[in-house]
Amino acid sequence: MPDDSPRIPFRDALRGASDVLAQAGVPDPVVDAELLLAWVLGPAVSRGEVQAGVIRGDALDAAVHEEHRALIARRAAREPLQHITGIAHFRRLALRVGPGVFVPRPETEIVAQLAIDALAAAADPDPIAVDLGTGSGAIALAMATEVPHARVHAVERSDEAIAWTRRNVAEIAPGVDLRHGDLAEALGDLDGSVTVVASNPPYVPDDAIPRDDEVRLHDPEAALYGGADGLDVVRVISRVALRLARPGGVLVLEHGEWQGAPIREILEVDGWLGATTHPDLTTRDRATTAIRP
Repeated sequence: MPDDSPRIPFRDALRGASDVLAQAGVPDPVVDAELLLAWVLGPAVSRGEVQAGVIRGDALDAAVHEEHRALIARRAAREPLQHITGIAHFRRLALRVGPGVFVPRPETEIVAQLAIDALAAAADPDPIAVDLGTGSGAIALAMATEVPHARVHAVERSDEAIAWTRRNVAEIAPGVDLRHGDLAEALGDLDGSVTVVASNPPYVPDDAIPRDDEVRLHDPEAALYGGADGLDVVRVISRVALRLARPGGVLVLEHGEWQGAPIREILEVDGWLGATTHPDLTTRDRATTAIRP
């Protein structure tokens, strides 16, 4: 028998979903409502196609509408959008993510760009790159796919996170050498040979609890907090990267917007040259680079 249940116009479904998300304090309610509708409609459907459907007057059947409403309820409870869809978009990549792994942020794309630029500019025919504390594998996989002649290595300590990293490496760049271990002790076989060492370490001070529920409740604490001033892991990475890097090798570190000056001081005291802090697309300081003498 034909389905006589009423069809709900995209416009009405999205308006109601956006209102629910806005009342829950979700930062971009319209965007998330559209993205979740695209997700429900299928992997080939983009947000742009949903917007086109609004203009055409397309409508949803009741079952699809209920599925969309269920996802909106999860998002309204501040479950990260990327956990709901299982995908985080990063530069050209679609990374698998979920509970136990840090969700890569758009601001980290400038960190990856700095690493990629340094790697691509290297005179070495097969430059070596390392991503310390790789999490989902975002920076390592960006380097591997955008500088394909590079040899990329990555380290992750978390048992939960590395399950996601392994999946991403297998699907995107199986040639990446992924190792399970503590970044402070890893990769001794590469000492003195690495062209670029990159990292997005935990850098939130222990008493600076993030405001966003998505971060505070869902990102792993080990990927967020870096000691009293947020720089405990940065200090370790500075020393490890000095051991790994070849002369002229580059270190690229992500950090918070107020941490550029203390990080430059740490690097300079350790012996790095040319420590320079770079802004992200919002003009906030986001990364610091330095050169091994």
